Amino acid sequence: MELPVTTMKVRPAGECIWEISPEEKPGMLVPARIYASEALLAGMDAGVFEQVTNVACLPGIVRASLCMPDGHWGYGFPIGGVAAFRADTGVISPGGIGFDINCGMRVLRTNLTEAEVRPHLAALVDALFAAVPTGVGGHGFLHLEAPAFREVMAEGAGWVVRHGYGRPEDLAATEGGGCLPGADPAAVSERALRRGMDQLGTLGSGNHYLEIQVVPPDGVHDPEVARAFGITGPGQILVMLHCGSRGFGHQVGTDYLRSFDEAMPRYGITVRDRELACAPFRSPEGQAYFAAMTAAANTAFANRQLITHRVREVMARVVDRPAEALGLDVIYDVCHNTAKLERHVVDGEALELVVHRKGATRAFGPGAPDVPAAYRAVGQPVIIGGSMETGSALLVGTAHAMTETFGSTAHGAGRTMSRAQAKRRVRGETLVREMRERGIVVRAASPSGVAEEAGFAYKDLAEVVDTVHRLDISRSVVSLRPIGNIKG
Repeated sequence: MELPVTTMKVRPAGECIWEISPEEKPGMLVPARIYASEALLAGMDAGVFEQVTNVACLPGIVRASLCMPDGHWGYGFPIGGVAAFRADTGVISPGGIGFDINCGMRVLRTNLTEAEVRPHLAALVDALFAAVPTGVGGHGFLHLEAPAFREVMAEGAGWVVRHGYGRPEDLAATEGGGCLPGADPAAVSERALRRGMDQLGTLGSGNHYLEIQVVPPDGVHDPEVARAFGITGPGQILVMLHCGSRGFGHQVGTDYLRSFDEAMPRYGITVRDRELACAPFRSPEGQAYFAAMTAAANTAFANRQLITHRVREVMARVVDRPAEALGLDVIYDVCHNTAKLERHVVDGEALELVVHRKGATRAFGPGAPDVPAAYRAVGQPVIIGGSMETGSALLVGTAHAMTETFGSTAHGAGRTMSRAQAKRRVRGETLVREMRERGIVVRAASPSGVAEEAGFAYKDLAEVVDTVHRLDISRSVVSLRPIGNIKG
């Protein structure tokens, strides 16, 4: 069977698995592999197929160039793209990581029920909107000088907790303990530093959000794993946030794309798309970018930690109970948009790989050493963000993901249309009113930002979750429904 979604032949390679052979494009070193149901595959834009096969041409890539079910056109890599390169002979590419380095998700559980929160909901959303700056260029409440910000680059969320804005157990529930190794502030430009110093504790813009969510009546799909996550059943309130390294990460990406564009001729590297500019991972340029990228990833952890602190302050004040009495414990904090050094088995050989996840999330299975002790028996929590209208999902990583996708899965619902198209279809003010009528209170930096994130602009989250569940690269645990949303 061949599906006419591209001029290249796309052949089934298993349930919800589709492959494009290296014979389909000159220069491909490995196949391109797309994980999707037939419906999701048919809805993918043509750019996905061009980009996932372009990635398959990059030096040192192993096994296959991958795209998750939420895949759509991105910069260089498709969003939803995963690729692993040998650390000794492969490359690192900013286009495979993204400009918002360590754009990620964090979810907190509470002891509150929807019945307890509803009377406070409007006041709670207003107070959170006031406490957590949104929009382009928003500045946080923590103003740092350059030396302190360089410490944040090196220490990540640990710096924030050390200065009294969190709990030690928050770090245990964060990927990599909230600090990825290898950061070097000296690899970061002064311009990037200036852009990032005042942005800690802010959401930013686009699809970033801070959301109050509830477990619906039919929302628990795996009671045993849900209990391990501290989720007791329907009606429980959770808080989810989605943001990253803001302008700091964007500047790091911009700086090194220019550097790599100049460096590629020295290493004899050519790429099919300049957005895939890269350098050998072990080269001076590659190591400098890895050090700067990791510094940006650590600031994103710090950013989400500071927002967590503000959430605890606000909810305690509005609900009039101590934060500890409300729970507000971090279930997990997981990265998107990173390149990480990891060991995986490829063709029977354990290799050190530079695993690029661009709009994709880690999904390590039971027993993996980097999974927090509290979850090691069940696997790593996985957070998949949907739209502000339809909800989100918690899943758990699997052993099969470790062998199939380098321990990776989808990160969200994935867009089906541009922001401009969405704004042409609905006015933000209209959408806010309609959502309020459905019991969802929204505050945003601008009405147009709300229109950009309308539910119809995204794929069917249930279809994405069902696909990764069927693939066994992550298993469905809990569905979540939004009741309050602060938009960037």
